[in-house]
Amino acid sequence: MQGTPWDAAQYLRFNSERLRPVQDLIARIDHTGGQRVVDLGCGTGSALPLLAARFAVAEVVGVDASAAMLAEAGRHGIPVQQADIAGWQPREPVDVLFSNAALHWLPDHAALFPRLLGFLAPAGTLAVQMPSMHDAPLRAEQDRIAQEGPWRDKLRGIASAPPILPAAGYHALLAPRLRSLDLWYTEYLHVLRGKDPVVEWAAGSSLRPYLAALDAEERAAFRAAYGEAMRAAYPPLPDGTVLLPFRRLFLVGSL
Repeated sequence: MQGTPWDAAQYLRFNSERLRPVQDLIARIDHTGGQRVVDLGCGTGSALPLLAARFAVAEVVGVDASAAMLAEAGRHGIPVQQADIAGWQPREPVDVLFSNAALHWLPDHAALFPRLLGFLAPAGTLAVQMPSMHDAPLRAEQDRIAQEGPWRDKLRGIASAPPILPAAGYHALLAPRLRSLDLWYTEYLHVLRGKDPVVEWAAGSSLRPYLAALDAEERAAFRAAYGEAMRAAYPPLPDGTVLLPFRRLFLVGSL
């Protein structure tokens, strides 16, 4: 996603649905908070007030690469920093390193996660949530349409987030380095409404790399093709609502 523009307003269209995993992850962090709490890949900053409330005596900081997202995050009155999360390093060890729906955009988790553990203070905690959706139609159809459509040459090399490791992979990678490790999956059933709501959901996140590489006419055609695929994969119920199953992997590890 480096260089891909984010649209904070589009992302926030489903803020209540996107906030549920944030709340679930924070609830499972067994740490007093110490002095420093960092939200890595904070986006629009929706988690920042919740982190500040949970860790009232700590300094809470949000970090993100997108100026558009940070402009929205700054409205919460909590400090934010602009930085590429792939290369970010803290000035001091972090007591709680929190990341919600961000690290799945980064490759080579076998190197990334041990590196993040190295940023923790003694007894520090890493708390992460990542979508586990690369095989679901929501994501798989994006790649198929990109490869089969008239824009395939222009979209060659463009992709959404890479697949994350299975839970066993993170356990093998992290458990030997940690005092405790909690891993779990949750599948949320998001009740969406409106015209092509699954397309609107994806347009705030995983669809953005494809759309950003196309001109206006191509974007409209790509969205139309993707909308047709999403209506087939997630058909509206009789009352017009759409259920979007969304699976997420959570991990909370402490030194």
